[in-house]
Parts: sequence; C-alpha cells; structure tokens
Amino acid sequence: MKRFSFILLLAIFALPLSAQTVKGVLTDDETGEAIPFANVVLDKTRYGVATDINGFYLINKMPEGTYTLRVRFVGYQEYTEEITIEKKQTIVRNIKLKPDKKMLDEVKVTDNRIEERKIQTQVSVEKITSTQIQQMPSIGGTADLAQYLQILPGISSTGDQGGQLYIRGGSMVQNLCLLDGMTVYNPFHSIGLYSIFETDIILNADVYSAGYGAQYGGRISSVMDINTRDGNKKRHGGKLSLNTFGANILLEGPIKKETSESPFTISYLLSAKNSFLSRSSKFLYNQSLPFDFLDLYGKVSVNSGSGSKVNLFGFRFDDQVIGYQSLANFHWQNYGLGTNFMIVTGSSSILEGHLAYSDYKIKMTNQFEDSSSINNFNMGLDVTNFVGSNRLKYGLDMQLASTYLSYHNSYNRLIYFSPVSTTSIAAYITYKIATGKWLIDPGFRLIFYDIGVASPEPRISAKYNISDLFRLKMAAGLYSQNYIDTRSDNDIVNLFSGFINANANVFPDSFRSNTANTCIQRSQHVVLGAEYDFTNHLTTNMEFYFKNFNQLLNLNSNKMFDENDAAYKPGGAYEKPEFYLSNYVVESGFSYGMDLSFCYDIDWLYLWATYSLGWVHRNNGVFTYHPHYDRRHTINLLTTIRLGELHEWEISGRWSYGSGFPFTQTQGVYENVSFADGINTDFTRTNGIYGVVYGDYYAGRLPNYHRLDLSVKRKFSIGKRSILEVNASVTNVYNRNNIFYFDRLTFTRIDQLPFMWSAGLTFRF
Repeated sequence: MKRFSFILLLAIFALPLSAQTVKGVLTDDETGEAIPFANVVLDKTRYGVATDINGFYLINKMPEGTYTLRVRFVGYQEYTEEITIEKKQTIVRNIKLKPDKKMLDEVKVTDNRIEERKIQTQVSVEKITSTQIQQMPSIGGTADLAQYLQILPGISSTGDQGGQLYIRGGSMVQNLCLLDGMTVYNPFHSIGLYSIFETDIILNADVYSAGYGAQYGGRISSVMDINTRDGNKKRHGGKLSLNTFGANILLEGPIKKETSESPFTISYLLSAKNSFLSRSSKFLYNQSLPFDFLDLYGKVSVNSGSGSKVNLFGFRFDDQVIGYQSLANFHWQNYGLGTNFMIVTGSSSILEGHLAYSDYKIKMTNQFEDSSSINNFNMGLDVTNFVGSNRLKYGLDMQLASTYLSYHNSYNRLIYFSPVSTTSIAAYITYKIATGKWLIDPGFRLIFYDIGVASPEPRISAKYNISDLFRLKMAAGLYSQNYIDTRSDNDIVNLFSGFINANANVFPDSFRSNTANTCIQRSQHVVLGAEYDFTNHLTTNMEFYFKNFNQLLNLNSNKMFDENDAAYKPGGAYEKPEFYLSNYVVESGFSYGMDLSFCYDIDWLYLWATYSLGWVHRNNGVFTYHPHYDRRHTINLLTTIRLGELHEWEISGRWSYGSGFPFTQTQGVYENVSFADGINTDFTRTNGIYGVVYGDYYAGRLPNYHRLDLSVKRKFSIGKRSILEVNASVTNVYNRNNIFYFDRLTFTRIDQLPFMWSAGLTFRF
C-alpha cells in the first residue's frame, strides 16, 4: 500500500501538460467567493468546460491560435477576452466576475443549466444551491436543506417530526452524508424542518439517490455530498435572524485581504443556529413542542489567489426532545473537526485531499437508559487530470470507526455491544469520456475491510445526446457497507438512531434459511432515464431504478430471550428457536420504481413538481414483507412567485402528499408475569408487565399524509449593502391530522405538526 501511495503521488506531477492550455479560477468580484458551474468557452469552437465546485476551469488540447474566451453565469456580467495561445503554452486567467445589477435576460436564466446537462451525465443526482433552498416556504422563518430534500424525487420523509429520510428504498444507515469530505452521522434534527447545516453556509449539495460513481463508497443506497462556501474575502458582513421558532447568526470576513502585491487571502465564516421552540410553543401555539437544538459551525480559508487553497473547519450540534407526551427523552450530540485542501499543479492536474474526525452520540431515557455512539476518522486524496474534454480522476480513501450500543428492544431484552473498531481502505479510478453525442463515465472502486474482505465495485454512468433537447442516460454499479442500524422494525416510530460496525464476532453466519458469506452488506443499482427540454424554461426528467440488496443485516425485533443463557440454547431445558435468541438477522431485498420531475423557471416564477412511484421488499428467510418506509406514491408541488420591480416580494407555496407507510399491527395484549420466585411465585397477587402480541409484519397501512405550507417575504434595502427581510409563514394550512405516533399500550394517537403560524426578521449586512 505504501508503494502504491508513492506511485500515486508521483503520477500527480509526472503527467505532462497536454498541448496548449487555458486555466484559472472564477471568483465573485465583490466577495472573492469561488463561482462553481459557470460556463467557460472558446467562442465558435467545441472547446469549453463548466467550472468545478472550487471555481476552477481548464481547457486544453486546442490548436494554437487566437480565440475569444467567454465566461457566462446567471447573475453576473458576461466576461470576454481575446487570447492568443502558442504551441505548448499555458495561459492562466483568474477571472473576477462582476454581479449584474440589472434585470436578467430570460435566456440567461436557464442557459447554464441546459449547457451543464449536455456535458454532465447527471444520473440520479440533484444539485442544490442555497438559492434554491431559499425558494422554499420559510417554515419557522427559515428555509432549510431538510425541507428542500423532502421535495426531491425518490425521497420519502416520515414527516414533520423525527428527521428521517429514506431514499429509493434505502434505510437511513445506508445513506452517506459528507460535509466538506467529513463523514457526518444523522445530519437532521428531531423536528423534521431542520438539518444541522445553516442554509447560508452551503455552496452546493449533490444528492445521489442511486448509481453514484466510484469516488463514493461505504454505503449501499445513496450519497449526500455538501460543500460549504468560504467567508467573504473583501469585507466583514453577516446575517442576524430572529423568528418564532429560533434565532440564527452568521459572521464572515477577511483576516487578510488581497493586495496589489499579493493575491494571498485568509477569511473566516462563523454561524450559530438555536431553537427555542420548547418555550415559544407554549404561549404562541398553546401546546408543548419540546424540540431544542443548538448548531455551531466555523471555517477558516487560506487562498493562494491562483486556485490553491486550504480550509480548516469544525461543527457541533446538540439536540434534545424532553418528555414529548408518551415518548421517551432523547439527547443527540455530534461534533467534528477537519481540513481539506486543493493544489493546482503546474501541469494539467489538480490535487485535493481531506482529513477529518467526527463523533456522534445518542441517549434515550424511559424505563431504561439506552445509548449508542460512533466516532469516525476519515482521510482521502484525489487527483484529477484534464485531457481535452475528458477527465481522469483517481484517489485513495481510508475510514476508521468505533461503535458502541446498549439498547432494550420492544421485549425489554438488552442488546449490548462493547466498543468495536473497524478499518477500511479504498482506491478508485474514474474516466469521463466525451465523444460525439456520447458522455461515458466508467469507474472502479476496490475496498479492503479489516475483517479480511475485499469488495471490487465497478460503476458506470452514460448519457446520449439525441438532440440539443432530448437526452437518454443510464447508470449501474456494485456497492457495499459495514454499518448496521439499531432501529426495531416493530416500532411504528423510533427516534433512536444508533450505529454498529459489522464484524465477524458480532453477527451470525446464518439465520433461518438465509446465509451470510460475510458480515458486509451489499447492493447493486441499475438506473435508466431520459431528459427533455420543452423550452429554455421548461424541463422534465424521468428515471426508472432497481436496487438489489442481496445481503442485509438488521436488528432482530423478535428477540425475547438471552442468547448467553444455556437453558435457552439447543439442548437446554427451555430450548428456544434461534428466531427468539439472535440480536441480528440476515435478510435480502430489493426496491424499484419511477421518479418524474418537471421544472419551469423564469425570472419571476419558479415551478417544481415531482411524482414518485416505488416498492420496497424485504425477505428474512421465512416470508417477504414491506418495511416501514415503503411508500407507494409521493407527490410534491412547489411554487415561488417574485413580485415588484426589484423582486422585493416573494410568495411561496408547497403541497406534499404521501401514501401511507406500512406498520405492524397489534394483534392482542396480555399480562406477562415474570415468575421471579419460580414455583413459589403467587401469580394471583403478582403484577406482571404489559405484553403485546404483534400481528404480521407490516400488514397494515397508516393513513395518507398531505400538507400545505405557505410563506411570504418582503425585502427592504437599507443603505448600500444591508437588507432587511420580513417573513411570515403558515405550516399545515388546512390543519390536516397527519399521524406521527400511536402508543400501543395506551391506544393514544399523536399527530404531526398542526396548523402553525410563524414570523421572523432577517437582517443581512
């Protein structure tokens, strides 16, 4: 492995410049912030690229000669420059785009998106910016990534409370979340309106619902890759926000500014988000909503001015639910520290890397105290080589994680795992090929797990541009992971999100008629789709997907007896089937479905509509069932209207519908006497505990879910740079009674959020 790493590093600088090259970085002239996904082209030629997440672009292998370099991006003035390039010459142009203060031309609004769809495969991925998130109704006074994710095709949400998202048939533990390269666990708050990420720090979020490339690994369903922006490099500024749900503050600015002598800069970005809903709900909404959280984030960016940069960042969040009706008390804690860097080499390559540590803990208190934790160290190194319109990318990734679990299931049996550490090392390579009307992106990832398992994982995505308006696409790949969820499938709702590392000493080789070759979970994805642009403003996307989860490990919700007690083992006095003894079970399953989306986007109007149809199946060796996140139909409608000469008014509405989730019904109840004194127990006077007889797995369906949210915003300019925004919103406009939780013991129904108004002020300076 050491020899391989040395060869990889040597290759970064060994690759020579490919013929003539133009490269550089695009930044905002007012803030110094990088501008991703802008179009950089040489006029009247086929040579052009889109800038990456760092604003970097590179065009090479063009003939020597004179060209017009043109840069376009929505909201900025167009940049043009005549350049003359000679044989084997490299021209560096770091360009500062000036914001366009005038009304945007309609063609410009969609220009970038159309061009990007032509040059990127973009299969099963949604690219999200903070601007798109802020088009959502500002529930609680603040639009949030968690709210936006719920309207994406293929994503099912448990609703307003719980913060649980399920993506195209995958469970929560099968979703990878990255923050600037750092692995983050459970990135959503207990109230489903908020993520742990402040909207204004997000530069870009890529959400892959299936078929993602070889640069990602360690999960078998989906990926959410979030990148934060740098602080303002030109001036100090920020944001203050106060609303009926909570308060936010953001501060940013330069530590060292760019000068005429040196383009070197240092900037900072700090944010804090706090909820006081547990206190405000009592007198504003006449009910108790005990959801409290505090999020902190900080980042320092060191930028060379030529594209190379290094970031230091950290976050911490604390989330509590105290005494929510019949539920237990919950407490989440999560923090992380990390660094990432980008080096623009003298050749046609860039080198990127990251190093991070994160720690997650959850505690649940009712009649018992249950807890789980995971701490993770991860590091990676990535190299990108530009070869004309093609790109070669390869790298290494390492994960070291330790987990702990102490948990009582629905039969009050303790499931305990002492701290267990596992390590995985992966190498990957991808090569994006653009030839004629084809875009092909094959890749290969090889993961070595420390339990002695190597997982080869080929991946591929492709797109065929039938015309400028119509495109076909596909993706496929193999995936693996070694994390297990701690949720019980018998719980109608369960906020206890714990994690366990798979290893040979913890999980069974077989259970019932299913056999596990290893304790690694595996899946295979296939996606087929099509894109069509009806006009410059109206686009549609349709995808069909299939995920085969051929090996899964899940919590055994039927465990009733201690597996270490010899009396219950085979040959014991009270021999019980393995069905009632094992902590975990081996399962298999698959999911399939179709996602359809429409987008209409002009200067003053944004319309977004999605429909998802899906099935999720699981088999435990005896019968097939639908897990609790199997939602058949999902519909989302979003409308944003901007009014006024300067678009100072914004009105947003969102309507969501989801067919009912399956759940395991209660077949009966009984008094369970423990007979603690053996035959001397007086069962006529001893009080037993309340026992439940469950029906067939997920034979019932909860009622359908639907909800309408509305919001209105008004912006006021104060001075040259400051803006005051006043907002008001209504959640659940027609007061739909959407079920959240049903207590089996008291037969009490608890619903999601009722009709709730909110109002707030945001001051940007």
